[in-house]
Amino acid sequence: MTLTEAAAARLAALYAGSDEPKLLRISVGTKGCSGHSYEMEWVAEPGKGDEIVKSNGLTVLVDRKATLYLIGAVMDYKTDKLASGFTFENPNEKGRCGCGESFHV
Repeated sequence: MTLTEAAAARLAALYAGSDEPKLLRISVGTKGCSGHSYEMEWVAEPGKGDEIVKSNGLTVLVDRKATLYLIGAVMDYKTDKLASGFTFENPNEKGRCGCGESFHV
């Protein structure tokens, strides 16, 4: 998994804005009509088995159960008129639900 420059810049700002050490941990959960969804949470340190990913000078953690789902994925940060947030371009996805909240492999 890699981060785009936009994702790295936004994540660096979030890391810098915290008084406590924290890392972003990415996992894949069960949700939505297609079955899987990307989940993100703040953690103080890596969990047992977390993969440590370094990209564009930043560190993110990937839950070991999500590693196979995220091979080759690119995390981006996009802003438009109505919303902004992290997105994933994942070559392992075979499709997404109509609302875009979940995917299947």
